[in-house]
Amino acid sequence: MVKKGRIIIFFLLVLLLGGLIGTTTTGVTNDIKLGLDLQGGFEVLYEVLPAEDGDVITQDILISTVKALEKRVNVLGVSEPRIDIEGDNRIRVQLAGVDDQNKAREILSTEAKLTFRDVNDVELLDGADLVEGGASQTFDQNNKPIVAITLKSAEEFAKVTKHVLDLAPQNLMPIWLDYEEGDSFSEESLKETPKYLSAPSVGEVFNTTSVTITGDFTIEEAKELADLLNAGSLPVELKEMYSTSVGAQFGEQALQKTVFAGIIGILLVFVYMLMFYRFPGVIAVITLSVYIYLVLLVFDWMNGVLTLPGIAALILGVGMAVDANIITYERIKEELKTGKSVMSAYKAGNRRSLATILDANITTLLAAGVLFVYGTSSVKGFATMLIVSILLSFITAIWGTRLFLGLWVNSRFLNKKVSYFGVKEADIQNIETGETDYYIPTRFDKFDFVKHRKKYFMFSGAMVVIGAILLLTLKLNLGIDFASGTRVEVMSNETLTVEEVEAEIAALDFEIEPRDITLSGDQNEIAVLRFLDTFTEDEVAMLKSHFIDTYGAEPNVSTVSPTVGKELAKNAFISVLIASIGIIIYVTIRFEIYMAIAAIVALLHDAFFIIAFFSLLRLEVDLTFIAAVLTIVGYSINDTIVTFDRIREIMKIRGKKVKTFDDLASVVNDSLRQTLGRSVSTIFTVVIVTVALLLLGSSAITNFSLALLVGLIAGTYSSLFIAAQLWLIWKSKTLGKKKARPVEEDLEP
Repeated sequence: MVKKGRIIIFFLLVLLLGGLIGTTTTGVTNDIKLGLDLQGGFEVLYEVLPAEDGDVITQDILISTVKALEKRVNVLGVSEPRIDIEGDNRIRVQLAGVDDQNKAREILSTEAKLTFRDVNDVELLDGADLVEGGASQTFDQNNKPIVAITLKSAEEFAKVTKHVLDLAPQNLMPIWLDYEEGDSFSEESLKETPKYLSAPSVGEVFNTTSVTITGDFTIEEAKELADLLNAGSLPVELKEMYSTSVGAQFGEQALQKTVFAGIIGILLVFVYMLMFYRFPGVIAVITLSVYIYLVLLVFDWMNGVLTLPGIAALILGVGMAVDANIITYERIKEELKTGKSVMSAYKAGNRRSLATILDANITTLLAAGVLFVYGTSSVKGFATMLIVSILLSFITAIWGTRLFLGLWVNSRFLNKKVSYFGVKEADIQNIETGETDYYIPTRFDKFDFVKHRKKYFMFSGAMVVIGAILLLTLKLNLGIDFASGTRVEVMSNETLTVEEVEAEIAALDFEIEPRDITLSGDQNEIAVLRFLDTFTEDEVAMLKSHFIDTYGAEPNVSTVSPTVGKELAKNAFISVLIASIGIIIYVTIRFEIYMAIAAIVALLHDAFFIIAFFSLLRLEVDLTFIAAVLTIVGYSINDTIVTFDRIREIMKIRGKKVKTFDDLASVVNDSLRQTLGRSVSTIFTVVIVTVALLLLGSSAITNFSLALLVGLIAGTYSSLFIAAQLWLIWKSKTLGKKKARPVEEDLEP
C-alpha cells in the first residue's frame, strides 16, 4: 500500500525550497562581491623598502603602511578594498571597480611627503609639522582653488619665514611633494611644469599656523592634494613587483559570457541526468539546484570575492555533485539487478556508495586546499569556490538525495518499478542477496582491460618520451606570471589586425617592442601583446590613455617582476608536490601503498600530458593553468579512487579465493567493468560543462578550460588503463605464486 503522506511531504519540501530559491537568489547574487576580472580594477604587489638608509622594515612599520594605504583608498572612494601584508616586506593591494586606475596607482604609490624648502633646497619643514587632518581645499580671493593647511607651531613657522626672508632677493619658499635626492629648485624653476607645487615669496615674518598652498590647481586636484596630506605620508618606499589591471568592459563581457556558458552547461547536465537515470535523475536535478543555491549563499556569507575562475569552479562543482549522485544511482541499479527489492537496493546502494564518495571528495579537497594555500588572487578565489563546492556537493548528494529519494522509496510507490531507475526486467539476475561471490553482467563485459596492458604501457611510455622531447625542444610558452614581463590585452569594437596594433604601439614611442601579438575573440576584436620587460607606472598610464582614446575601452595590463615570476614558478612546483604527497598518505591509510603509488603515477601521467599538449600547441602557461593541473589531479584521483574502492570491495568478498595472478586480473577486470558506467557518466557530465566554458565562456579562461578538457580525457584513460594495471602487476608479486594459466585466456570468473 502506497503511503501518500511521504509523497505529499516530498512535494511540500520541493515547493518550499523552490519558493525560497526563487525569492532570494537575486538578492544573494547581487550581494556577492565581484573580483577584479569581473568588474574591472587593479591589483598591485609592493615590496616595502626603507625610506631612509639604516631604517629597518618591521611588522609595526608594515602595519603603519597598511593604515596609510587604507586612508588613501578611502580618498578614492573604493568599496571593499583588500590590503594584505605578505611575508616580511610585501603588501598586496586589490581595488575592484576603480574608475580611474592611473589615478589610483599614483595616489597609492606617492609617498605624499610634503616639505618646505629654501632656494638652496634645504629642508625647513615637513609633513610632521602639520596638524593631522588639517588640510582642506578652499579658494583664494580670486576664487581659484587652493589648499589650506594648519601647522602645529606658529613659532616654528616664524623662524622658517625669517630664514627665507634673510635670503633676499632669493626670498622664495618652494613647497615640494615627494622631493627626491637630486631635485633642484634652480633647474625646475626653468621648466614650464616644475615638480614643486608652488614657490611663494616671503615678504615678512609670519607668526601663524594657517598656511595656503597655491598653484595652477583644478578643484579636483586641490581636493586630492588635501586628501593625500590628511592621509599622511608613507613611512616607507613602495616598489611595484607585480601588478594587473582589468578594464571594466573586459570584466563585464567576461561575466556575461561565462555565466551564459555555465547556464547552458548545467542545463545540458540536467537533461543528461533525466534521460539516463530516469526518476533518480529528477531527484538529482532538484538536489543540484539546491546545491548551486547553497554554494552562492555560503560564498556570500563568507564575504568571498567571486572571480572568473571562481565561476568556473562553481560550474565544475556541478560535475563533482553529479558524480556523487551517479555513484549512488549506479550502486542502486547494481543492487536491483541482483534481484533485491527497491527498498533493499536503495539501502544497500547508499551504504556501499558512501565510502567511495567520501574518499573521492577528500582527495579532491586535498588538491583544492593546496591551491588555496599557494595560490594568489584569482587562483585563491578559484580554490575557495572549489572547496565550498566540494563540501556542499557532499552534503546535498548524501543527505539531500537520501531525503528526497528516500521519501519515494519508503512510500512504496516505487515497489517493483525498476524501470524508473533505468533497469530492465531482463537485466535482473536470480541471485541471492548478501555478501556472496556474484558477478552482475554489464554492457562492458566484452572489454578485457588487463589483456592488452602492455600495449597501454607502451603507448603511454611512447607519449611520455615524445612529450619530453617536445618540452626539451619547444619548451613551454610561459606567460608573464612565470617568465616576467608585461602583458597587455586590448579590446576594440571592430576586428583588429596585428599590423594595426603594432602601429599603435609604435606611436607610443616606447623603447621596448612586444615579443608577440595574438588575436582572439569571436571576431578577432581582442589583441594580446606580451613584452619581455616590465613597464613603469608612467608607461602603463600612457598606454592606457592611448588605447582608451583609440578604441574606447581600457586595456588590461599586467606586469610581473623577475623575482615574483621565479617565486610563482617555485610555488607551482611545491603545490603539485605537496598535493601528490598528501594523496599518497591518504590513499595509503585508506587503501594500501601499492594503490597509492599507482594513483600518483596515473595523476602525474595526466599532468604531464597537459603540459606536453600546451608545449606542442604553444599555448600560454599562466597561473590559471596551474589551477587547471591541480584540479585535474583532483579529478584524476577521484576516478581512480572509485575503481580502487571497487577492487577492495571485490577482494574482500572473494577473500582467500584470490591466489594467482589470474585471480587478481579477474578482480581488476570485473571492477573496471562495473565502474565503467559511472566513469562514462561522470566524464560526460564534466566534459559537458567544460566544453560549454571552452566554447561559450570568456576568452580569459579559454586555456584554463582547454587544460581541463585535455586533463579529463587523460585522467579517464589513466584510471582505466594505467592505475589499476600497475596495481595488478605490483600486487601480484606479493602472492608468491606462479600464474595458473596464460593471462591471454578469458578472465571471466
